[in-house]
Amino acid sequence: MNDIISTVDWSRAQFALTAMYHWLFVPLTIGLALIVAVMETIYVRTGLEKWKGITKFWMSLFGINFAIGVATGIILEFEFGTNWSNYSWFVGDIFGAPLAIEGIFAFFMEATFVAVMFFGWNKVSKGFHLASTWLVAFGVALSALWILVANAWMQNPVGMQFDPSQMRNVMDNFGEVAFNAVSMNKFFHAVASGWCLAGTFVVGVSCWLLWRKSNVNAARSSLKVGAWVGLAGIVFTMWTGDGSAVQVAKVQPMKLAAMEGLYDGKIGQELVAFGFVNPDKRPGDNLEAIKCEFALPYGLSVLANHDPNTFVPGINDLIKGVSLTPDGDTVNTVSYAERITMGKAARTALLDYDRALKAGDEAAMSDAQARIAENFKYFGYGYLDKPEDAVPPVGLTFYAFHIMVYIGGYLLLFFIVAIFASRWKTSWLEKPWLHWVGIISIPLVWICSQAGWVVAEVGRQPWVIQDLMPTNAAISDVPASAVQFTFWMFAVLFTALLAAEVSIMLRYIARSSRKNIELSH
Repeated sequence: MNDIISTVDWSRAQFALTAMYHWLFVPLTIGLALIVAVMETIYVRTGLEKWKGITKFWMSLFGINFAIGVATGIILEFEFGTNWSNYSWFVGDIFGAPLAIEGIFAFFMEATFVAVMFFGWNKVSKGFHLASTWLVAFGVALSALWILVANAWMQNPVGMQFDPSQMRNVMDNFGEVAFNAVSMNKFFHAVASGWCLAGTFVVGVSCWLLWRKSNVNAARSSLKVGAWVGLAGIVFTMWTGDGSAVQVAKVQPMKLAAMEGLYDGKIGQELVAFGFVNPDKRPGDNLEAIKCEFALPYGLSVLANHDPNTFVPGINDLIKGVSLTPDGDTVNTVSYAERITMGKAARTALLDYDRALKAGDEAAMSDAQARIAENFKYFGYGYLDKPEDAVPPVGLTFYAFHIMVYIGGYLLLFFIVAIFASRWKTSWLEKPWLHWVGIISIPLVWICSQAGWVVAEVGRQPWVIQDLMPTNAAISDVPASAVQFTFWMFAVLFTALLAAEVSIMLRYIARSSRKNIELSH
């Protein structure tokens, strides 16, 4: 048993390591693809040769990042088979479909037109080259779409039926899988955050060039484009983030409670603007949940339901299966103890069905199948020992959520200042304080991006598939030592790849600063 638990922990750690390293590269690829396409569009429309040099400068940085991102992404997908084979068997028919579409259509589009984008200068017409660049940007976003469809399905499993004869889920509505509200909102949120991240990167690098008094004209032009794309990105990210909160409140209310460290909800629930999670707090006790709390009245009710007079359940409420009407009347839902009972009943019925199938007893099969259907909604709870096992790590989820919000607010102000400086207060572009704000913002936007994924993934624990499969039921039958070895192997490999990318980028930027970017074509 201890080895199984250790395998679960190391498998989770390895997947988290791979996903977080991969997400260092993905949003920059998404955003830079758009920015490069915008810059080349300016070049084609104006005919100014300086924009060709600027476009090629940022295109080279895009290419460096794109190559490393592909390498980590391939490893991430293989881990579903090596580390999470039970999961792959249980829902492979559903989860594999968007991944296959991503590989067949989106990635092939990227691979085809990225060659034209890099090597087609002066070999194809300006119009065809520009179209290729935009198709790369579209292909990158399309790749993100299908990956996020797969991820969103794990958080809101729809469009499928469980087939007891195969002991697995099968898709019965592709439209629901691909276009449910969670997947669409997650896609637009991720793409917009990529625009924001890349915009910050472009502004930050431009600020470094201005600080060095190198390629000043190219830096000013790049800063303006980066700031506008970044502003559009952060505004759209905030808008879709609001939509994400509404969806989380509907399909993952326990995640929302963890994001706010909320144990006992109420009508007109406030939103914690600042505070510290009490590490000793447990469900059902009387300890204070948040220390040094500063809250916004009605904020969480507005965020979750767009109505200040609605009830937002806390962790204790969800465990007990208690909700409230706007009038304050108690409404009993399905408690977590009942869900565990139903989950165990579904598991027992599945075993009965398997025995009846082998014996050819159709009556027993029919009876077992009816019991499975009745209880399958909470199938995964049958693997939990107690209701508290369904509570995610509150502290990590809470802090990640608030770090994301704080930095997001800063980035909105940052882009407004950058646009104001580039358009109306150009003397600011010569000020060292602005240069250093731009440079420091580069690591901050990556912290914000990573924090968002921590909220999304840690906040839904212990579930691999919400309510249907916990992590301890999804792993492969491999020894913990093997997973531990590959964890450290990947940690060294990914760190080396990251160091290589940063080094190559810094050298390229430094070398370019010593020559005229506008003429480097």
